[in-house]
Amino acid sequence: MTTSPRDQVRTVGIEEELLLLDPATRQVAPRSRAALKAHRDRAPGDDTLDQELFRHQVETRTEPVTVLDDALGQLCAARRSAGEAARAAGAAAVASGIVPFGPLEPQVSPDDRYRAMLEQFGDVARSGGTCGMHVHVGIDSPEEGVAVIDRVAPWLPALLAVSTNSPYAAGRDTGYASWRAQVWSRWPSAGTTEAFGSLAGYERACRDLLATGAARDEGMLYFDARLSREHPTVELRVFDVCADPEDALLAAALARALVSWAADEHAAGAPVARPRAELLRAAHWRASRYGTTGRLVDPRGTEPLPAAEVLDSLVATVRPWLERAGDLERVQEGVARVLRASGATQQRAAYERAARRAAPGEDRTLVGVRGVVDDLVERSEQVWEHPGSGNG
Repeated sequence: MTTSPRDQVRTVGIEEELLLLDPATRQVAPRSRAALKAHRDRAPGDDTLDQELFRHQVETRTEPVTVLDDALGQLCAARRSAGEAARAAGAAAVASGIVPFGPLEPQVSPDDRYRAMLEQFGDVARSGGTCGMHVHVGIDSPEEGVAVIDRVAPWLPALLAVSTNSPYAAGRDTGYASWRAQVWSRWPSAGTTEAFGSLAGYERACRDLLATGAARDEGMLYFDARLSREHPTVELRVFDVCADPEDALLAAALARALVSWAADEHAAGAPVARPRAELLRAAHWRASRYGTTGRLVDPRGTEPLPAAEVLDSLVATVRPWLERAGDLERVQEGVARVLRASGATQQRAAYERAARRAAPGEDRTLVGVRGVVDDLVERSEQVWEHPGSGNG
């Protein structure tokens, strides 16, 4: 990935993790090997689809772009590749942050690193088959990237709230808008960090954490925001994978504008306004619990405020950078959309629709969660089977 001079629009790239589910049983389908073979047979040399930790997951990626409509086209094409490959393996590729239904006995992908992760981290790793979205934003240097990471942290819970899409797990409503965020936080290297202060401070923290055994390698430093090992980017990792690609683009637009704002704050010598780590963890918890339907911690204070107020404050903070990129209208419409119905809200609406159709004597919860899976399959496939038809 490449970046642009500071007065130009920064690049953005998106990685998505997708579930492989059996449309008949609604449970996980550990068929990534067959799906990836089908993809490579169909499109030799195309590396936009890859394996993940477990065999019920695949990962897609887009190339870096400056125009988000280009990212949308790539994202939908990648989902088509994943969807067609999954179908060839008798499964469906589904955009949900966590497996909604059925017991999960995950099968690890055939990779020595993944097997070693399971051996070292046990059930923490076994519960790690969640699906997130990672947004890469171009930076001018690693030093600038660390300055960005130190400044964006208070706003990351708001970005999580925008993407929440995992309320159901193990066949029940967890009470959270993003249960994926709670499960993911079990990794000892995951989550929010203290301010690093400098590139040297970042590198020292990474070395020290690796020395504890909390991560096997740099790829397992699962910070909410980190320097990419492979690209000149900051990688923001707080998001659920979104069923609606426009929600993914909303998150990406806000992420890019936030990184651009933070980089310019750094260039101007502005001080870092960084709450304590305890407050940041609480802010992430509230975003995971309530998403866009409740109150979020005000990044410039400690009092929880309505999600609409916090998101309005975020948009106001980064508005000049949204305007520069041509993203303001998309973000304004997107914020209004997720306040009306986020991914988590839509999953719960699908549950209610299905549960109301339960026959006398049927388990209403079982029928409802099956309806959630069916709706996720339909909306995930609609993205590439009928592009432009809407997903909300």
